[in-house]
Formats: sequence, structure tokens, C-alpha cells
Amino acid sequence: MRAGQNPAKYVKTVAKPERITVAVLNYIPFVSGFYEHIPEVLKACLASLQAAADVPFDLMVFDNGSCAEVRDLLHDQFSRGTIQYLILSEKNLGKGGAWNMIFGGAPGEIIAYTDNDVLFSKGWLSRSLELLETYPNVGMVTARPIRTDPSWNTRTVEWAEAEPTVTVERGQLVPRDILLEFDRSLGKEAEFEAFYTSTSDIRLTHRNVQAYVGASHWQFLARKDVLIRYLPFQMDRPMQQVSRLDLRMNEDGYLRLMVTDPLVANMSNTPPTLVTGTKNHKSKPNILLEFPPVKRALMGLYNRIFRWYYRQ
Repeated sequence: MRAGQNPAKYVKTVAKPERITVAVLNYIPFVSGFYEHIPEVLKACLASLQAAADVPFDLMVFDNGSCAEVRDLLHDQFSRGTIQYLILSEKNLGKGGAWNMIFGGAPGEIIAYTDNDVLFSKGWLSRSLELLETYPNVGMVTARPIRTDPSWNTRTVEWAEAEPTVTVERGQLVPRDILLEFDRSLGKEAEFEAFYTSTSDIRLTHRNVQAYVGASHWQFLARKDVLIRYLPFQMDRPMQQVSRLDLRMNEDGYLRLMVTDPLVANMSNTPPTLVTGTKNHKSKPNILLEFPPVKRALMGLYNRIFRWYYRQ
């Protein structure tokens, strides 16, 4: 038998979510090895996006089966009001599974998605929003210029070339050091020169607003009603298949754009506090460990041990 009336019946108003939901996907299974400094990277990510955003938003964090120490960190951020929506998954669902939850559940009509290792600079959100609302039929906007696979951007180029009001420029337009900085953060410095010389940038001007052609799944702004068209994501591996979103958006004719300044950076597994002064404090590299056959064998062993303990 009911005892009394539910007080919720007398609540006349409920909170209205912000138009934009910033969604962070987090996965830190343990705090050692590759992941030793990732909790600090996560903290820097959350702090920078709060400090640098100049448009109201709600923050959602989806934790994809992290260790207890990291979940405690997120609970603390939630209790402080830094995070508005905190979702904890017992298991690692992979990026596709996490995207199903994030894109389907985010309350905002616009979603700003980011991996947990992105560092944000002032204006990243308003500049991204400007492109989303100035250009027609936009699928994704990334808040820095990078070089992406040209096959991901063919429909954007087709639209620009067919639109008489759009100015199209081609060439080595983005400063080389900006592109190298990003590739270096991904460990692709050795491959940079060949890709840089064999590709070029495409810069558009539409209604007096400039944008570079391209975008990427690691950080982007998009309309929710566009993203949910691609649900559910079915990826049979946790990583390495996320570019399917880039490809499918291109196939469907959505524009893929980037702002003209580097307003986000990829920290990878190194927080900003360890970047400053590392030149003076780094130990000399171990020549034996860097010898290719030895490095391949040890990295193979590392990956095997990781799979044993953290099977996906």
C-alpha cells in the first residue's frame, strides 16, 4: 500500500538542457605503462574545454570500463558540478558501442564529441559552431586544420566546386609546423614528409567565413539529428574502425570542415605539465631498446599481455 503521495507530483518545472552537449569518451583500464599519465591527460582535457569554451554547454562523460581510481576521479568531478551527465560502463563497449550511447542519449541538439586526450584553446566551440551554422548540410566540424585522407572529403570538394558563391583555394596553405605538430602527437613523424608532399590543403570561403576541407572522428561538432542516422554503430574491434563515420558521412554528401586555426591539440598520453622542459629532463634513449627487431618483439609482447588481461 502506498504511504503518502510522491513529492515529484508537485514539481512544476524541470531543468532544460543546454543546446550543446560536449561529450567526452574516456577509457583508462589501469594507471601504469602507456596509461601512467592518462588520468592527468583527462584532467587537462576537462579543465581546458571548460576554460576555453565561449558558448554554454552541458558536459557528458562516458566512461568505457575504466579502473576504480579513474571512476573515483570522475565521481569527484561530477560532485563538483564539472560534469552534468556521467555514464559509467562496467565493460569496454568499444568506440562504436560508446557512440551508440553518447549520440543516442546526449540531450543537446548539437553534440561536440571528443576523445579524452584533446587539449582545447579559447574559441574552439564558437568557431566550430560558426562553420556548422554558416555552411549548408554540414556533417562534421573539427576545431583545427589537419591533413586527412582525401577519399573522406570528395563530396565536400564536389559541392564547393559546383557552388558559384564559394571560393576554392588549393596548395600548401596550412603552416607546415601546425600539421607536423599533430602528426608528431600521433607518433607519425616518420611518415609525415611523404604524406605532406603528396597531398595539399583545400580552403573554402563561403559567406566570408573560411574553412578547410576535412574533419576527423577524434574531435568534432555535429548535429544530433545527423549523427543518429548512423546508429547503431557495429564495430567488431574496439579501435581502428572509427573512420567508418567519416566515410559514411562523405558518401551521404555531408560537408566535412575544419576551422582555420589549431584550436585543439592531441596530447596522446603526455599531459601538458610533462611537455614543458622535457628536453632538459629526458634521459638518453636506450639504443638497444630502439633497435627495430628488439622494439618489435617487446611491443608485441606488451600487446599480447594487454590482451590477456583486458580482452575486448
